[in-house]
Amino acid sequence: MSKGYTVAIVGATGAVGQKIIEKLVERSFPFTSLKLLASKNSAGKQVEVNGFQYTIEEAIPEAFQGVDVAFFSAGGSISKELAKEASSRGAIVIDNTSAFRMDKDVPLVVPEVNKHALHEQTGIIANPNCSTIQMVCALEPIKQHYGLTKVIVSTYQAVSGAGVAAINELTTQSTSMKEKNPNPQILPVKSAEKHYPIAGNVIPQIDVFDEDGFTFEEHKMMNETKKIMSMPELSIAATCVRVPVVTGHSESVYLEVDRDNVSVDELKELLSNSAGITVQDKPEQQQYPMPYFVEDKDDVFVGRIRKDPSNSKGFHMWIVSDNLLKGAALNSIQIAEALIEEGILKEV
Repeated sequence: MSKGYTVAIVGATGAVGQKIIEKLVERSFPFTSLKLLASKNSAGKQVEVNGFQYTIEEAIPEAFQGVDVAFFSAGGSISKELAKEASSRGAIVIDNTSAFRMDKDVPLVVPEVNKHALHEQTGIIANPNCSTIQMVCALEPIKQHYGLTKVIVSTYQAVSGAGVAAINELTTQSTSMKEKNPNPQILPVKSAEKHYPIAGNVIPQIDVFDEDGFTFEEHKMMNETKKIMSMPELSIAATCVRVPVVTGHSESVYLEVDRDNVSVDELKELLSNSAGITVQDKPEQQQYPMPYFVEDKDDVFVGRIRKDPSNSKGFHMWIVSDNLLKGAALNSIQIAEALIEEGILKEV
């Protein structure tokens, strides 16, 4: 019989932290003790979880004493400050930020893709970028069965990926569009000199630009995909765009397989039988994935699968997922569940 674990959540008052709490209860994760950690300003607040009252504690190194699993979702600076403090006290850290994703000594894990990498952990495991997670879930079965040589992705990312302030700004701008005075302060990058409205708009920038013209978000997708799928030589390019949707990232993906004569029906059947994937692909009935309908759903939804008209090995598909769930909280919990399944979090 498995013992109960002591679980800590850093950033417990944030959007992803709240989803982690919700999913821990929903999935009956075997915790017997729960520590909700946040900034000093939030310490002392009361939060109800599954009928019990918990007091928010300040996230300091000593708070991790006796913790088995620590979920981090409070920003990269906090992870850099406290993740190693937590792991040095015996906790396995599952970090939702970009702080450790490309660290060669830290596994970057999507359980449906590379659960085996968990055995390489030395105290910290990185949760990938939300857009990367949903894409690799769809790409991995294709890679395994038909090979994969090229990927070009364009994302249509919801504002919840930029935090609660971005959601509030979209809401405010949507109600005041007639006034033509949106007063943007958050997007595309809060720290940038210029800001643009998101209501009634599409912003082709997420994060800051690098010298090569790609944004850091685009580099994350490209580099993380190569690492997760163990394909350092994969030809991949990304364009990441913010759209006026609250929750649910969408992606248009072009891919090339490494085998001749692969049919659309074969891809549909393969993905339909793949863990964590729901295929919605009946264009004649206007059935395809949309963010409006995938909110609060655990799966990655795939549709509009079609062959490229000029390349017999090329395919196009449309991928949508709830970025706060599979893109963040759910994948983190699935990592913790896999740690138990793999015997890394020990049973008694």
